[in-house]
Amino acid sequence: MNVVVGKALPFNSNKRYLLTRSLHPPDSYYMLDFSQNYFELFGLPADFRVDLDEVSLRYRDLQKVVHPDKFASASEQQQRVAMQSATLVNEAYEVLKDPLKRAQYLLSLKGRDADGENLTTTDGSFLMQQMELREALDESREADDPLEALDTLLDTIKTAINEQIAKLTILLETSSEEDLDAAMESVYKMQFLKKLYSEAESLEAELEDMI
Repeated sequence: MNVVVGKALPFNSNKRYLLTRSLHPPDSYYMLDFSQNYFELFGLPADFRVDLDEVSLRYRDLQKVVHPDKFASASEQQQRVAMQSATLVNEAYEVLKDPLKRAQYLLSLKGRDADGENLTTTDGSFLMQQMELREALDESREADDPLEALDTLLDTIKTAINEQIAKLTILLETSSEEDLDAAMESVYKMQFLKKLYSEAESLEAELEDMI
């Protein structure tokens, strides 16, 4: 049994993966190139703008190629590599479909560490917004209609997150130090907003259970 390692899966005119084994020698299996970044793995440009439907489509196609079940009769080494390939595809998908993770990953490709605790902001208006949103969450439990207050808060947070996504879409088009600095700050803001959104959702679920 042969293993074919390639830089990228072939595409047809509709940019769909060609998954037929006839593309490779008989009794062969296509394996991933582990040196590829996540965008290359999915056959996409390294861009913050992605078509989420296309990402999902290519994820499903890649899964078909590297799913461990396809290697049931392969050697132990090939089965192990297949498992590593499936894990890589899953990790890439989790990053590419999520705006925050995608921004952090793009920044890492540009030489910036956006995953650590060194992120901060000097934006006074956002620091004020942080306090106001946190207070709104704390006070929602005691509101006349807690669920309505939380719905309003969730909408506010979602709008703020979308504003940061719009900014990152522009900032990550370049690799200038100024834009990368601003993108790092935007990632920090998104981290706070997404964490607060998750906390608001948890409180909403808790209050709904009490009804």
